[in-house]
Amino acid sequence: MTEVGNRTDPSALEALIIGHSPAVVRLRDMIRRVARSNASVMLCGPSGSGKELVARAIHDEGARSGKAFSAINCGAIPGELIESELFGHEKGSFTGAHARRIGHFEASEGGTLFLDEIGDMRFDMQVKLLRVLEDRTIVRVGSSDLKSVDVRVISATHQDLGAAIAEGRFREDLFFRLGVVVVQVPSLSDRVEDIPALIRHFQRRMPTEAKCRYDDAAMALLMQHGWPGNVRELRNFVERASVLHGGETLGAEDVLILLNPTAALAPRPAVPSSPAAVLASDDDDHHAAMPFAKTPAPGRPIDLKREIETIELEQIHNALDLADGIISEAARLLTLKRTTLIEKMRKYGVQQQAA
Repeated sequence: MTEVGNRTDPSALEALIIGHSPAVVRLRDMIRRVARSNASVMLCGPSGSGKELVARAIHDEGARSGKAFSAINCGAIPGELIESELFGHEKGSFTGAHARRIGHFEASEGGTLFLDEIGDMRFDMQVKLLRVLEDRTIVRVGSSDLKSVDVRVISATHQDLGAAIAEGRFREDLFFRLGVVVVQVPSLSDRVEDIPALIRHFQRRMPTEAKCRYDDAAMALLMQHGWPGNVRELRNFVERASVLHGGETLGAEDVLILLNPTAALAPRPAVPSSPAAVLASDDDDHHAAMPFAKTPAPGRPIDLKREIETIELEQIHNALDLADGIISEAARLLTLKRTTLIEKMRKYGVQQQAA
């Protein structure tokens, strides 16, 4: 996606980066500092914490605010297409290249390019990206012509790149080139005092009859929750509450049910709510040992395979939702290999999602 930004004033930045917790105050101060330069910035933080929002804020606060802001999720694009997405391609350069296409670097000329989930980038593409960052030139796929580009690069990852470098999965020289400044984006559990303000923000555009209120016990429970999906999980929670309880005042029991929507779908209390607990093993014996909503009885058999597939599909969707469509992160939540999750998604016809 490519957008043209508008420079924010202090109040606008506070409207974009919501909250007044110490962690958010420090984050806004860091945004203002790094926005003054053109240095490459790497945003580190868990999935769902709002790294793209921080990247937009840095862009809007800086001198490039009137230019384009382009974002690409390196974990949501097939490896064979990432080079074309970044640098563009010439007509006929590969099957399906029916016309010349400019990439995100050219589309971001004079502005900012946000590379989300940079830790998922293929190793050979890391070499090409490093060369572009050093030379400030690109070559479209299928061409030999160098083209100069003036783009500020902001990258983001939820991964431990130190470990990735040690394991040979990420180039150390690229890390230092991308992370001239490293900004830590806090998890929601590190800024729980911002939850009431975030709820008000998410409800801002809702009609009055869709807005929920929370009694003291409900709000205390929300602030005690671990929020593994971070701000994205809170946003989904608020939307779910508005659909099911619009206009009502919610108590702690209501919040407990809303925080565990899969448990509310069917009377399966013994089925773990964690995606990892459901897909911890691919063994049929493991699944067969799990309890189900239905119980076999004479004259009333159940389709065990279908029950297993229903639970499995449900948890795949849950994990993809929490991971904002990032397959590698969803696989981590499910304690599966990335290739195994992709196979299961193909089996059930789950489309790859983009963040």
